[in-house]
Amino acid sequence: MDLLGFRVIVAKLDDCYRALGVVHHVYKPISEMFNDYIANPKVNGYQSLHTTCVGPKGRKIEVQIRTRDMHHIAESGIAAHWQYKLGDKGGEHMAPQLRAREWLGQLFEMQGGALDFVENVKVDLFPDEVYVFTPKGEIRRLSRGATPVDFAYAVHTELGDHTVAARVDQHLEPLNTTLKNGQTVEIITANSARPNAAWLNFVKTAKARHRIRNYLKSQREDEAIRLGRRLLEKSMRELKIPLAALKGETAAAVLKIYALDEMDPLYLSIGLGQRLAPLVARQFMPAGVAVPAGALAGADDQPLAVEGTEGLVIDYAKCCRPVPGDDIRGHVSVGRGIVIHRVECGVAQPRKGTAQEWIPLVWAENIQGDFLAELRVKGENQRGVLASIAAEISGAESSIENVQMAEKVDTRASDMRFLITVKNRVHLARIMRRLRALPVVAKVMRT
Repeated sequence: MDLLGFRVIVAKLDDCYRALGVVHHVYKPISEMFNDYIANPKVNGYQSLHTTCVGPKGRKIEVQIRTRDMHHIAESGIAAHWQYKLGDKGGEHMAPQLRAREWLGQLFEMQGGALDFVENVKVDLFPDEVYVFTPKGEIRRLSRGATPVDFAYAVHTELGDHTVAARVDQHLEPLNTTLKNGQTVEIITANSARPNAAWLNFVKTAKARHRIRNYLKSQREDEAIRLGRRLLEKSMRELKIPLAALKGETAAAVLKIYALDEMDPLYLSIGLGQRLAPLVARQFMPAGVAVPAGALAGADDQPLAVEGTEGLVIDYAKCCRPVPGDDIRGHVSVGRGIVIHRVECGVAQPRKGTAQEWIPLVWAENIQGDFLAELRVKGENQRGVLASIAAEISGAESSIENVQMAEKVDTRASDMRFLITVKNRVHLARIMRRLRALPVVAKVMRT
């Protein structure tokens, strides 16, 4: 019915409705096809009366009725109409409207399909934002550069916390993938999954970053509380103090000394290294009881067992890279909890006045996981030597985390350092034996 249409231009607003009456008198109107956009303008400011009638020979015709001002807005847009009405009197305050008009004109002049047009509009209007969809078609606005993890937290905090993988437009993609406008994102979750500290390296939205940091902080505090309790109980056993003292009136008296209301904050301060467990344990001793000789120097027949699950409050020293099977001791470090060193490490030799900062440690019997060890390998400087060494390490069920090549002083020899993952000291020894068996390797040492 748009093939045959008429437009009636009148002088005044009242004339629009008078003209409508004339049209309906001449031709029979179709009532359900009448729209009054004068009384109810469109959101873009468009105004006009639209009516569809049965014309000559039964053909349907559309008639639009509007004033000259309405017609100018419909044809040229609001910005151009302002310029038309004000002429040169618009002044500097008209600049934004004129720039908008110019920008729209450039968009319409662009060649390409509708998708290209829409994409350019989105890029120009929202340069710092990206719009993606949920599998149900709901739209989510994110910061440009956002990843599936940002998307997950934008949908719901619980969804973000349990994220393990993501499908972007039906394809599995890494969680650090940068999302683009119009993509559909599906988050794959697992009940056992938890936020990963590595996510902080690529998330862009404030909500995701805030939630991950809060989770890691609470996780660190929980681990520190458990570790602090173990350290305090160990010190109390050294001093022959019953663990029952951690409750009741004795505990209340000690908490009053530290201006605390409950034990968890005290355990937390011990686990984070802010208070030394032997000194705190002394507060639980009955009045008049002497401290056993050597108790505050860290001497104990029952060292603290390292289970490998202490998480953020247990740190493995990079200077000596301890692994299960090594003789170890721990340094109580403020803010870091316990830093584990090999006993033979030069840093791990207690100096005068620091004995209380060191505690004896052992590895728990059932400890599992991957631990970092560093090897220095000297070999012949020939083609393929690095590949041969890497193949042997991989064949021994170990991963290479980093490789460093020393500057060549001797052109006939190569000096390499490998940071590898091992299960324990036995696993490390097996890898070293395999490397020593290679013809191109002259020497293997653990740094």
